[in-house]
Amino acid sequence: MSRIGKLPISIPSGVTVNFDEKTNTVSVKGPKGELSQKIDPSIKFENKDGHIIFSIDENSPVDYKQKQAFHGLYRALVNNMVVGVSEGYKKTMELVGVGYRVSNQGNIVEFSLGYTHPIFIQLPKEVKVETKSERNQNPIITLESCDKALLGLICAKIRSFRMPEPYKGKGVLFKGEVIRRKSGKTAAAK
Repeated sequence: MSRIGKLPISIPSGVTVNFDEKTNTVSVKGPKGELSQKIDPSIKFENKDGHIIFSIDENSPVDYKQKQAFHGLYRALVNNMVVGVSEGYKKTMELVGVGYRVSNQGNIVEFSLGYTHPIFIQLPKEVKVETKSERNQNPIITLESCDKALLGLICAKIRSFRMPEPYKGKGVLFKGEVIRRKSGKTAAAK
């Protein structure tokens, strides 16, 4: 059995969890939003006493190792959904580099990252965005959502516009991230 899969998920107040047996779908609704996740039939779902418990269906034809992997996976995905609809997830990124700027109008974000043209990205309605540019400080972009996977995907897309480089440390970084720096050619020649 999976160590993570065995852990019960406690349901906070204000969050409702429903399971549809026909489609094997868990839907979670809370103050921050509503999410749903399809679960493999080899995993049993149980909701009792304000806790969600996942277990492996022994009669399922799926390979046992695969069942163990599914056990931990679906427990983690549903736990992320419960935390997301109750508390939400937040990621902060900063743009390090001369002339790098970011601004937004609603969910359309404009980046100026040293290319010949600005980069525009339309964010989904589930993601809230806030940009901040202060004098003598790096521009900051803050993203909030109840869906952890979607938020991570969007952060990866934004980071891919200008990946951090190891020589000057320029690029789009997560707040507090430390880039391992390399010495340039002059240091290697000595």
